[in-house]
Amino acid sequence: MKPTPLDEYPIHQTPLPMARVASSDRNFYDRCYFNAHNGTDDFMLIAGAGIYPNLGVQDAFLLARSGDQQYAVRKSDALDTRPMSHQVGSFRVEVIEPLRQLRLINDSPDDVVQCDLVWTQSFPAVLEQPHQLIHRNRPTLDAQRFAQVGAWSGIVVLDGAERTLDPSTATGSRDRSWGVRPSGDAEPPGRNGDEPPADGFWWLYVPFRFETFAVIVIVQEDPDGFRTLNDATRVFADGRVEQLGWPRIEIDYRPGTRHPERCRLHLTTPKGEALVMEIETITGIALHIGGGYGGDSEWSHGQWQGRDFTKSTTYDLTDPDTASKTPWGVSDHVAVATCAGERGVGLFEHASLGRHDPTGFADYFSVAP
Repeated sequence: MKPTPLDEYPIHQTPLPMARVASSDRNFYDRCYFNAHNGTDDFMLIAGAGIYPNLGVQDAFLLARSGDQQYAVRKSDALDTRPMSHQVGSFRVEVIEPLRQLRLINDSPDDVVQCDLVWTQSFPAVLEQPHQLIHRNRPTLDAQRFAQVGAWSGIVVLDGAERTLDPSTATGSRDRSWGVRPSGDAEPPGRNGDEPPADGFWWLYVPFRFETFAVIVIVQEDPDGFRTLNDATRVFADGRVEQLGWPRIEIDYRPGTRHPERCRLHLTTPKGEALVMEIETITGIALHIGGGYGGDSEWSHGQWQGRDFTKSTTYDLTDPDTASKTPWGVSDHVAVATCAGERGVGLFEHASLGRHDPTGFADYFSVAP
């Protein structure tokens, strides 16, 4: 092991070089995520990149939705030293000004999704509560994340068709997270093969941009409704952050499915005043259809694909095989909302898998009436 350029900076927190992480857990990761949309039509773009030092892997992906087509680009390569930025092949993220402005680029003419975009913050970043999941006394998720909403400018090319994003209408959120979460190839099942873990997973993540404030809500619940993560904040342009209590959530699912069509978030200000977000979804992307998230049958984040790996795929969402996979993972929905007399646009990220007592789902095959 040798020193790396990062070792020149006064940023160490352990008596280790920056190329070596403090944890020997194979699942240690460091990632970024972006979404972009207009809040009015069927277009959506999602991008992400991650490094996995203990697996020696780095990867990135782009997902885009237009009409009934979902486009996916994924890239992977070896990771030998800790980089100063995310770059995998033709995909890269440039930090123009930390916490204020970033550039997202994928300039390979062979990829089904290309872009050259600049994201500019609308409100300050919010450091979320720690994300944790404990299974049989072992942390399977132990991570920190910050989130932020902003506006986009630049060009996106989908399968040869160019689209311009204007910051007056194109918005989106981003996040940075690091820590431990399942990564790479699956571990041997061991005891879990005979005694599976919890029979359900329920997740809601709602970052929204309004005219004078942003709202960021995260809720994670066990099958019985026990809340393992509760974080609801409102952030203003001057940096003030309000906690918004213990959200009460009402989701209207499309009959015969678990597809969320509308949601009412009942929040509470520090003064005890009710604050309600009325949300309606527009379009969305299934993160496990080409994006490498849980439930993706083709790949997973941190999985070794070989050096200089790249692949483009186009999915027809009306194809029965693809459509049958859509419910079995996390989906990111473009959504509009009203709150405190203002109209907002943002992300409605949701997963409802298996049993969830508060919504009346008894098992993996339960759906809304």
